[in-house]
Amino acid sequence: MNFNLENNLNWQQQLAGSFANPEELLKFLDLDLSHCTKKKLANIEFPFKVTHSFASRMAKRDIHDPLLAQVLPVTGELDLSHGFSTNPVGDLEATVSPGVLHKYHGRVLLIVTAACAINCRYCFRREFPYRNGSFSPAYEQMGLEYISKNADINEVILSGGDPLMLNDSKLKSLITKIAAIPHIIRLRVHTRLPIVLPSRITAKLIETLSETRLQTVLVLHTNHPNELDREIASAIGQLTDANIPLLNQSVLLKGVNDDSTILIGLSEALFALNILPYYLHLLDKTKGTLHFATALPKAKSIQKRLRQKLPGFLVPRMVWEKPGEAFKLPL
Repeated sequence: MNFNLENNLNWQQQLAGSFANPEELLKFLDLDLSHCTKKKLANIEFPFKVTHSFASRMAKRDIHDPLLAQVLPVTGELDLSHGFSTNPVGDLEATVSPGVLHKYHGRVLLIVTAACAINCRYCFRREFPYRNGSFSPAYEQMGLEYISKNADINEVILSGGDPLMLNDSKLKSLITKIAAIPHIIRLRVHTRLPIVLPSRITAKLIETLSETRLQTVLVLHTNHPNELDREIASAIGQLTDANIPLLNQSVLLKGVNDDSTILIGLSEALFALNILPYYLHLLDKTKGTLHFATALPKAKSIQKRLRQKLPGFLVPRMVWEKPGEAFKLPL
């Protein structure tokens, strides 16, 4: 699809026109299709999907582009290692009702969809059993009753997949039902769509997020400064104009952003758009992601450099998630 033509389509039409296989994306980037031959096997278990918007920010004729590295299947996904599993952060053990995860005091997380606009190869939920574990309409009442009966919960987190893959009417209906629970004061939405499909930020969506009694916070997911351009700035500007607080979380990824200079640039670029760096996660040890893992000494070195070069409010907290712990652990 021609990218200029795509700009005239709505977000759902753009989503439908996403790259559905690596060959299409490599052709778009003027890359040799031979790069696909050894990668097809890795693509079988975890589907391939990339929006044209995200692909437009990749460098042409560069197989090592950091944005491409996040989405291109490689044979490294077939490498197995001790400690890498299909349930790396204990989601299954924390499930109290289908699609309802209660790990931490005061907040619950709802897995409201299995869908994403792009499939990041390092995804910690790439093996999650969405068929039986999502907050589907069939399980909605059960989940809302659990939240209602636990008065110590004051925050609901929408996750997935990506919650902004829900259409506006479904999203508004869900938020309205959550807001009807008196002890819930805050809504947190974890999303990558403003970065990979900025056309999703519409007036209707902003109205849905703003016209609720709940304090609404968007936690975005950006890993590299090249993911941010004028199109993203325009979409983000609409959110900040609506006074919606914006945070960002990243994942430390070998070959993508395991460099202090890149991460310093990311923090500066985020804050220029009124997005506050929040978390820098060590890689969750998900089956098929070993090739993204950064050695711990290097992670500590990067953390030290960020503290030396950035003001404290621009240093994301480097953390890792351990199943069963009451909070995310600092490095």
